[in-house]
Amino acid sequence: MPLRLARALRTPTTSLRRQYSNHVDPQLNGYPQLPDVSRQSFSPHGWWDPQMRRNFGDTMHEREELYSMWGADIPHVNPATALRHFTIAVSGFVAFGLLCNHLLVPERPAVPRQYPFDGLVKELGGLEENKASVEIIEDD
Repeated sequence: MPLRLARALRTPTTSLRRQYSNHVDPQLNGYPQLPDVSRQSFSPHGWWDPQMRRNFGDTMHEREELYSMWGADIPHVNPATALRHFTIAVSGFVAFGLLCNHLLVPERPAVPRQYPFDGLVKELGGLEENKASVEIIEDD
């Protein structure tokens, strides 16, 4: 057994191994049954291929797509901390958007249009929802 594999068996991730690992899978036909340990838990130093954390000629796991460096991430952050980080990030984006909206949107270059006859209520269908801003006529 390679030294790195023996070291990996002593890591805290060994509790994630299958409880029925003594079972010999007949489909493997003599292929070694390696422990279910993700390569993300291995040390990043001292490998022939540091990116994949493999040595030349190492036996690949039967489920390499799950336990390789490209497999699912090992959860290193507890959910409460992840939620707090996510909330801070979303709050930062919202605050930045509101700040940009407040600072970068110019004032209106013109006065909103005003209509006579009580905002053209009759002309627009007679509904109060259609009522535009009321023009106030001042006599000079």
